[in-house]
Order: sequence, then structure tokens, then C-alpha cells
Amino acid sequence: MGDLWRKLTGTERPVGDAVPLTAVEVRAALLALNGPGVPYTVRNASPGERADLVAECSISRVGVRLRTSMRLIPDRHEVRVLHERWENRSSGQADRQYGRGHAPAVYRQWGTRQDPDGRTHKVEVFRFDTREMTDPLRDAVVGAGWTWRGVLFKL
Repeated sequence: MGDLWRKLTGTERPVGDAVPLTAVEVRAALLALNGPGVPYTVRNASPGERADLVAECSISRVGVRLRTSMRLIPDRHEVRVLHERWENRSSGQADRQYGRGHAPAVYRQWGTRQDPDGRTHKVEVFRFDTREMTDPLRDAVVGAGWTWRGVLFKL
């Protein structure tokens, strides 16, 4: 059950005998991920968010908003992570969908193009993978010698 639960929550431990960095260094490493070439921002959490850091990403082109709340647990060298996702759907069944927990997804938009022979082909015109946000965060934590522990309900 342990391996299955770890996979479902996205928990990952550092490999080998990595020497854990301090909480201040882990926080700095996560905040250093901000930059002009990344589709997300990492910021200090506000008091009402019940977290230490929050990473947010909004991709309006496909109607998706992601938030990863992170709580640093220095005694255990662990970052507890809660992933949340809001999707705007155009179907008649649901206008908006909410999800929680580790669930990698790829959002695509398709278009048609004509080749020189005049035939039309379906081509991908836009792609966003949620791992573009979560992987760098997880890699920074695990690289610092800390455990990245996914949770479903409470940090």
C-alpha cells in the first residue's frame, strides 16, 4: 500500500545520502525558480492560505488555473504539498471543474493546416503540461535533500 499511496500523492524522497539543506535554503531555492521563462510564480503565502509558499499558474488559453501550496516541515526535512486545479469547461455538463491532489495532465488545442497537396491535417497548436510547474518545484525540494510529500486534504 505504501508504494501505491506514494504514487497517488506524488511523494518523492531524496536519493542516496543527500545532506538536507536548511529550511531557509529550501525556501530560497523555491523562490529562485521565478523568472521570465517560466509559466508560474512562486511567492510567500498570505496568512489565510495556511502554507509557507504558493506556486500559481494560470493558462487562460485552455482555461486552467493551478495552485500548489507548500508547507515546510524543518524537523522532518519535508515539504508537504497540496495541488489544486480549476478548469473552465465549455461542455454543457459542467462550467467549472475543481480537482485536488497529484494528477498530471496535458492540455492541448488543435487546429487544421493544409499541406501543399490541398489536404487538411489536424495539428497541435498549443500544449501545456502541468508537470512544467510541478517538476521544477519537486526537483528543487528533492535536490535540497528534503522529501516532497503530496497530501490530499490538509497541509
